[in-house]
Amino acid sequence: VQLQAFGGGSVQAGGSLRLSCAASGHTFSSSTMGWFRQAPGKEREFVAAINWSGRSTDYVDSVKGRFTISRDNNKNTVYLQMNSLKPEDTAVYYCAATTSPKVVFAITGYPYWGQGTQVTVSS
Repeated sequence: VQLQAFGGGSVQAGGSLRLSCAASGHTFSSSTMGWFRQAPGKEREFVAAINWSGRSTDYVDSVKGRFTISRDNNKNTVYLQMNSLKPEDTAVYYCAATTSPKVVFAITGYPYWGQGTQVTVSS
C-alpha cells in the first residue's frame, strides 16, 4: 500500500491550493480516505475524510466552508481543495487510508499513510 501526497506550496492568506493523494497497491475504491495535518510543535490532527463512495464526508470545524475533500476512484486519487487559506493552516499535510466503510476521525484508525506535503500560508 502506497500513498503519495503532493500539491503543497507557499501562498498568501486568502489564497488556494489543491492537494492530491495518489494511491497504489490496495483497493482504493473501497477505502475511506483522510487528510491530516501537523503544525510545528503540535500534534497531528484530523482535517477531512471521505468514504469509499464519496457520499459521506466530514471536516474539522476550523476548515468547514473553506476546504473540500473529493475523490476520483477511476484515478485512485483523493483531493483536498483548500480555499481562503489562513496562516493557521500552515502545516505538513498527510493523506491516509483505511478499509473502514465509514468516515474515520481517529489517527489510529488509519493504517496506511503517505509522506507529507508542506503547506505554508503567509499573512
